[in-house]
Amino acid sequence: MAKKRTVNNLLALAVLAVMQDEAMHRYQIAARLREYGKDQDMDIKWGSLYTVVQNLAKAGFLEVVGSERAGSRPERVIYRITDSGRTELVDWTRELIAEPEPERGRYIAGLSILAVLPPDEVAELLGRRLAVLEEQIAQVQKDLADLSTKLPRLFLIETEYGLAVLEAEAEWTRALRAELLEGTFPGQAEWQSWHGRGGVDTARAREYVEGADTTH
Repeated sequence: MAKKRTVNNLLALAVLAVMQDEAMHRYQIAARLREYGKDQDMDIKWGSLYTVVQNLAKAGFLEVVGSERAGSRPERVIYRITDSGRTELVDWTRELIAEPEPERGRYIAGLSILAVLPPDEVAELLGRRLAVLEEQIAQVQKDLADLSTKLPRLFLIETEYGLAVLEAEAEWTRALRAELLEGTFPGQAEWQSWHGRGGVDTARAREYVEGADTTH
């Protein structure tokens, strides 16, 4: 079970990761995060970087080691990772790798209420999604091929995983769309019948669901 973190924000994990080798001020941290592509791996909200760094320092994972001023710019506080910060980084990484947690994404949310749309429209929408997924897959494959000539595989693992997830989603979506186009999705006729001029006939949908429950 995932433990409650003192600073429970994946941006904090990314900050600790890029600060292992040198002390930096916040602008350098942001530049390093972009350089390492962490904004592609994690949902980084750049506006919260200041708060995250402050919270890491408050928790004892970063410490202030100085400051610098360039011309008329405001003074920049320089931080470095502490031993506690390194321990937190390693422990958190172990947890993320070893302990799966359910990820509730936008696609899952849409699928959970799919019945509000008629099956023919769903098939059309899935086709649009597939087209985007196929473009994304092609782009990631190209990026991965390019990067593999410059970086060891160890530093491309997250890209490989992202590609595998995209490919799996595309395969599942393609299969669901095929069922709808072929009319072989279980209960598709009833599903279609719920949709009239006024939208979803919730009473008929409820009757169908209750009837299905009695068969289990």
